[in-house]
Amino acid sequence: MKENTLFYGDNLPILREYVADESVDLVYLDPPFNSQRNYNVLFRDESGEESASQITAFEDTWHWNAAAEETYHELVTQGAAPVSRMIEALRQFIGTNQMMAYLVMMAARLVELHRVLRPTGSLYLHCDPTASHYLKVVLDTIFGPASFRSEIVWKRQSAHSDARGYGSVHDIILFYVKSDLFVWNQTYQAYDSDYVARYYRYTDEKGRRFMSGDLGAAGLQGGGYEYDWQGVRRVWRVPPETMQRLDREGHIFYTRNRVPRIKRYLDEAKGLPSQDLWTDLESLRSWHAERLGYPTQKPVALLERIIEASSNPGDLVLDPFCGCGTTVAAAQKLGRRWIGIDITHLAIALQRYRLEQMFPGIAFKVIGEPQSAAAARNLAEQDRFQFEWWALSLVRARPVAGEPGSRRGKKGADKGIDGVITFIDEAKGAAKRVLVQVKSGKVSSSHIRDLVGTVQREKAAMGVVVTLESPTDAMVREGLTAGYYTSPGWQQDYPRIQILTVQELLDGAKVKMPPEWRTFKPAEVVKETGKQSRLDM
Repeated sequence: MKENTLFYGDNLPILREYVADESVDLVYLDPPFNSQRNYNVLFRDESGEESASQITAFEDTWHWNAAAEETYHELVTQGAAPVSRMIEALRQFIGTNQMMAYLVMMAARLVELHRVLRPTGSLYLHCDPTASHYLKVVLDTIFGPASFRSEIVWKRQSAHSDARGYGSVHDIILFYVKSDLFVWNQTYQAYDSDYVARYYRYTDEKGRRFMSGDLGAAGLQGGGYEYDWQGVRRVWRVPPETMQRLDREGHIFYTRNRVPRIKRYLDEAKGLPSQDLWTDLESLRSWHAERLGYPTQKPVALLERIIEASSNPGDLVLDPFCGCGTTVAAAQKLGRRWIGIDITHLAIALQRYRLEQMFPGIAFKVIGEPQSAAAARNLAEQDRFQFEWWALSLVRARPVAGEPGSRRGKKGADKGIDGVITFIDEAKGAAKRVLVQVKSGKVSSSHIRDLVGTVQREKAAMGVVVTLESPTDAMVREGLTAGYYTSPGWQQDYPRIQILTVQELLDGAKVKMPPEWRTFKPAEVVKETGKQSRLDM
């Protein structure tokens, strides 16, 4: 891959079709855990109030169905002998249930991820204790037991209340390598508070904490330098000129007996070499600036540690379950190339917004999204909700209610609204809304009339219809009867009702509205460093 790329679709065929053998330097995957629950995106209004609209980003429940049986058959009949025997044995042991469906899905993808890794590459699989032991068996079979490097325990929160059991506060990250040639760069984690209190006991006149280190060379291999220093004669670790420089710079600490010791400042320490227990990286909470509201979003610092340790600038990082794009954002920041894959248009849209906000002017490809009205029509026929999410992304609207893959239709809570665009009118700094409806079928003037009523009822500033079909003259006239929204802040009139076709949007058309958009929580603009963040120090 010559360009950074986002893929929409199932990662298994995408890996097989687009990603070459031994072309990837690092894989991080955070797949659904088989927790048998739904994960929702909870959007917030501009005021910070929680919105009533929760979007089911993905359903984390697996079923033994025809697809699972087909994948199992493929692994048994076409997989390497160890993989075939392993998956057969697991089925005999576990049975044909949700866990086995999950493991079959993961095994097929892990085979492909092993294929695409370079000999110097590494894989990190993020999971929870409900499946980590099974996944380790799968990974041992595919990568080989000798390729296992670490089982990292990430303490993601300090406490959790679980009925009739111990609180679940950690995730597991399984670290495997392709061969003994794997890339390894030492990273560091912050000292814990007890360590700092015990060893960094001193404070200088500027308030800087330090520990004192021995300057004597007793027992030091290779000897040292014997001389008198401030009335104390012994064998020292450094020559006299170095001792003079340290003293001049204020890096010498004298005990009550006037024995010199070196000051090792806390703010100059790299930290503790990273262990397999990570307690210094907190999971995201509502008050964290980087939190975007996407379920299972991981902190950037977590991915920075992994990427820094197991890749070099310019290397290719792959995340086949990339969600809201933390992996690709961290890779971009650290000067790596990247590939992200996700099966929902909502996730791909959020990733695009995030990358464009964090890295102004960034260039990347998106593969798998419709590039024409005909392709959009095909998507609408295959999955109405995926089409809706994609169409809303064309106008940067956030979705409201909906269930991906459902054929039952909406439950009525959306009040005739598919999406919302929020903007700020500078006159009062108040948040205003543009209501968006997406139509994949026939549209008539009655739909426009209904939208006018919805805009009035919801006290919105404007309404937009995104449609596959070209509007009729009657629809256009109906929209014109709604008049204009006059912005006191921008001193401009905007049509209160606007009708935009998918083809027009693909050709570059935009919603006519004030420019201060606040639809999604903005991601922080960052500078691409190619170096590890201080968050990990």
